[in-house]
Amino acid sequence: MTVKRMDNVGIVVEDIDAAIGFFTELGLELEGRAPVEGDWADGVTGLRDMRVEIAMMRTPDGHSRIEMSRFLAPRVVADHRRAPVNALGYLRVMFTVEDIDDTLARLGKCCAELVGEVVQYEDTYRLCYIRGPEGILIGLAQELGQQTSR
Repeated sequence: MTVKRMDNVGIVVEDIDAAIGFFTELGLELEGRAPVEGDWADGVTGLRDMRVEIAMMRTPDGHSRIEMSRFLAPRVVADHRRAPVNALGYLRVMFTVEDIDDTLARLGKCCAELVGEVVQYEDTYRLCYIRGPEGILIGLAQELGQQTSR
């Protein structure tokens, strides 16, 4: 059996409103927001008495989603928000944007910080990493020339 698609990437946040604002400014659309709890949620996560608020954000092409979770119970047990780019585990999500300079200017107003610098890879991409609210690491890529979106 093969994978049909990647459904979403999950990010745990403290301030779900700030995260929604950040990803909205990036160009994602809020698809829905809801509380999640109950036996089925406990069963799938392995956490007992779990209560979480989720917000699902969809990319403009409709193919990818980010699920943000704000845990009410149990309490958060680890914090990886300021981990460097060479930390083990899931690290970042990368988005292709139309204009990296414009995107950086807009997101800079929402507390985004450039991690290193904007670099160019051959004649193909301009790339950078930014940290958004709560230190969420995001990659941005601008296709150059006659490239088409993947």
